[in-house]
Amino acid sequence: MQTERLIFRRWEESDAEDLYKYASDPEVGPVAGWPVHQSLEESREIIRTVFCGEEAYAICLKSDNRAIGAIELKLRGHSDFTEKDDECELGYWLGKPFWGQGLMPEAVREMLRHAFEDLGMNKVWCGYYDGNTKSKRVQEKTGFRYQRTITGKDVPLLHEKRTEHINCITREEWDGLS
Repeated sequence: MQTERLIFRRWEESDAEDLYKYASDPEVGPVAGWPVHQSLEESREIIRTVFCGEEAYAICLKSDNRAIGAIELKLRGHSDFTEKDDECELGYWLGKPFWGQGLMPEAVREMLRHAFEDLGMNKVWCGYYDGNTKSKRVQEKTGFRYQRTITGKDVPLLHEKRTEHINCITREEWDGLS
């Protein structure tokens, strides 16, 4: 898949160095609920065990095809928000040097198109933790609507509890935007 500026492709072990470069930044992972990567080997392991989902992609600039972030649709019960086969959850993050360029809304719009047109989804869920204003703004820009807030939500990778805001967009709403 691709957009005007981006390519989405499967993760490869050779992406570990780029992943580590961005995932070791303390401003990237913790706000999204995962710890800072501590080593290149940890990034390799994440590629092998976490970024291996059916719809998990490296976000790459077309100019060099190097991984600058991740985007995934969690399908068939692998979501925290739904167990329905025609609904999924969207997750994403982007390396800090690429913030503020409109890349993530561009990526999310393509994943929504893919979810609705290619995968036949009827609803896509997405959430963010209190304080993650960048993720909140991406969801607002791409048509997600507020559904609910959960306080005291476990964030297992960080061994803490947070407030999570949950949004969704339906196929009909997306059709109205496109």
